[in-house]
Amino acid sequence: MKIHEHPVKGFSFERKVIIRRCDTYDKGTIRKIIKQGIDELKLTPRGKILIKPNIVAANKEYIHHSFTEPAMLEAMVDSLRQDYFQEKITIGESGGIGIPTRMFFAESGIGRMSKNIDVPLVDFNEEQARVITLKKAKLHKTMAVAKSLVEAEFKIWMPKLKFHIVTEITNTLKLNIGILNHKERFLYHDDRLHEKIVDMLEIGYPDLIVSDAVIIGKGFESSPYPVHLGAVLISNEPLACDMVAARILGYEPESVRHLVEARQRGYGSLNFDDIIVTGDITIKELADRIKDVESPFQDLSRLDTPLTFYEGINKSSGNICYGGCICSIKGTLGTAEKKYPGTLKKARKAAIVMGFYEGDVICPDGIVALIGTCAGVSGRIEAKKIIRIKGCPVKVKDLMLFLLFRLGIKSPAFDFRNMLLLIYHSFVSCWMKLTIPLRKKARL
Repeated sequence: MKIHEHPVKGFSFERKVIIRRCDTYDKGTIRKIIKQGIDELKLTPRGKILIKPNIVAANKEYIHHSFTEPAMLEAMVDSLRQDYFQEKITIGESGGIGIPTRMFFAESGIGRMSKNIDVPLVDFNEEQARVITLKKAKLHKTMAVAKSLVEAEFKIWMPKLKFHIVTEITNTLKLNIGILNHKERFLYHDDRLHEKIVDMLEIGYPDLIVSDAVIIGKGFESSPYPVHLGAVLISNEPLACDMVAARILGYEPESVRHLVEARQRGYGSLNFDDIIVTGDITIKELADRIKDVESPFQDLSRLDTPLTFYEGINKSSGNICYGGCICSIKGTLGTAEKKYPGTLKKARKAAIVMGFYEGDVICPDGIVALIGTCAGVSGRIEAKKIIRIKGCPVKVKDLMLFLLFRLGIKSPAFDFRNMLLLIYHSFVSCWMKLTIPLRKKARL
């Protein structure tokens, strides 16, 4: 037996990952898999239970596989209620920066599902918060933690397995970005992204992980393209679960920087001899299913577009700012292409400079766009026109509003339906935030 000390709670336990075949989102099948997994892990869900899914973005028209499927969440709630007799269950999330999470609740179908099964669904940005001091964190020394997370006695993380444009994979550890309110989510989202992700483990360490790997995502993770994998991953340890997830997607854990960072901070080993993997399908079998899959937008130079990209550094650190303005550009282009297939190929000729680039940028018959407050060029710039979009990092919504049309790329921001959804849900979300003090007094 491989016995380890729990890095947060201190007791001895086995680090285990269970891989189960699951070809469809049949709720009964998923509930059975969940029940068997919980029992094999010898866990006892009890008390106030928080379920944290991945609902980073959703749109009924063109974003369908970025979020944990509602059937997965409903199966989990059914199991908790009927198999373990638990009723104090909440589902909570903080979606993509700048967009009300309640809009993604509605567009994903998770909002309707939560009403049908009568389980509270909360946006962490709209809840009372308590400021917690973090002891192991490198960047976030304090964190404004939503009420549901502070009070949770048993945490269930339900990520959606996807390739990621910056961090290679997104599964359990990356899911923790969604426990932050939008203000804190934006902090350190630059060349320090891997360290930021691991900071969150101190408050966002789950008791149980059930990962949706039935249909995974490739490309920009907030508006991905679907790839059928046909599995569910269940684990009691986030680093172990992400080691397995990484290898399924074709990455060795040692090549995924936030996993290495977690190991260095004492959250577990990256040695497969230190974990137990069971189930009815192997890592290799799943990896073989998707071995030829290429995930677009991880390498901008491989896009079929007249745009040319120059990746520069964060001048204050000297590092390539992969998690900042480079990430924002990838996300903006990925969303535009998902909404309007082929729009990148029709773009005007232009050079996109992200951060401070060492060298020349020559685009005499096009535009040079300097992306980010620190963006610049050490050598010559030749262009018909030079434009700058400021921000550190620059916000995706600013790129959607002020950059894409200049490049001849259709922007999802100007879609009439999207505008109406954003206005309506922003108004409701603003009201909910303003009334937090009133709701707090009402509970006293």
